[in-house]
Amino acid sequence: MSTANLKSRLDTVFAMFIRLRDALPSGAFKCISCGKLLPFEQSDCGHYINRQHMATRFNEKNCNAQCRHCNRFMEGNIQSYRRRLVAKYGEKRVLLLESKQQDYRNYSDFEYKELIKYYQAEIKRLKKEKGL
Repeated sequence: MSTANLKSRLDTVFAMFIRLRDALPSGAFKCISCGKLLPFEQSDCGHYINRQHMATRFNEKNCNAQCRHCNRFMEGNIQSYRRRLVAKYGEKRVLLLESKQQDYRNYSDFEYKELIKYYQAEIKRLKKEKGL
């Protein structure tokens, strides 16, 4: 599998992990940006710092369940996203995350494969744990 395919596969697996991690026991989720409660199937994996920045692309604190409207049509609704991120993790952690934005990060094929395996196992665990 090519590096591009591994990256794409990790994107898919990681996004499902984030969505499941943030799912409520009811099968709904709360959008990190607007706070709306919506069915799990309507969730996206929203990135606070854009996906183009590889240093934070697969950072679990940078990614949260987000409604499709905020993620796709409001460019992430970033101001609200940041406020709720600070409420969730604290100002210092958000500032640290923001400081990593310009860091250079290049994943090896081995790292992609290991992360894919790790998040596949986490997905399996969360599905069982949450009954989804």
